[in-house]
Amino acid sequence: MAVVPYKDQNENKKSQVAQMFNNIAGNYDFLNHFLSAGIDIIWRKKAVKLLAPEKPKLMLDIATGTGDFAIEALSLQPDNIIGVDISEGMMAVGREKIKRKGLEHKIELLYGDSENLPFEDNTFDAITVAFGVRNFENLAKGLSEMHRVLKPGGTAVVLEFSKPRAFPMKQLYHFYFKNILPVVGKFVSKDRAAYTYLPESVQAFPDGQEFLNIYQQVGFKSTKWHSLTFGISSIYTGKK
Repeated sequence: MAVVPYKDQNENKKSQVAQMFNNIAGNYDFLNHFLSAGIDIIWRKKAVKLLAPEKPKLMLDIATGTGDFAIEALSLQPDNIIGVDISEGMMAVGREKIKRKGLEHKIELLYGDSENLPFEDNTFDAITVAFGVRNFENLAKGLSEMHRVLKPGGTAVVLEFSKPRAFPMKQLYHFYFKNILPVVGKFVSKDRAAYTYLPESVQAFPDGQEFLNIYQQVGFKSTKWHSLTFGISSIYTGKK
């Protein structure tokens, strides 16, 4: 059964995730950096660095949210980055951010469903997803779509939360995720469900080798898994 933010609603996961991110869009960036003590910024930089040898010209950032990963990816000096998301609220915040930085000529944010991407086959040199694949309604379908729109030889980089398995990080992580994060999240965003959904969705997500298996099943080759910060997060790379 799919993990959803609002258990008392009948809408599918996709609709609920869009609603959740629309609800928390205004506080999302602050909470993201605050609740991770800024480590999420370091994780993004590491993920982007893995694409440096590729020198991608046209990039796609899926589940782009407020555009943080797309903005970070400009360090690779691509010609253009297209960001897609199902939350108009998050993208509205992202567009403002991009405008303030004078980056409209480089980054464009569009409404787009990860499981039905509005692009031709073999379009992008590189694809990135930060903390988004966990929210896909159908993980294999979303990854398969990424593979479809990636050019042959192109690379996909996925940054996602994972589950630490070693003492004491495993215990600390569970305590923080279950007891502290939902309380702070509710206080700042007024949406407790969003920050209860986060640990539940991480718990249910097939991380590590399990994720690589699905990555390979949809066609990605040369897949690699990089564990970050005692296993709190992981970067997965794959080539078409």
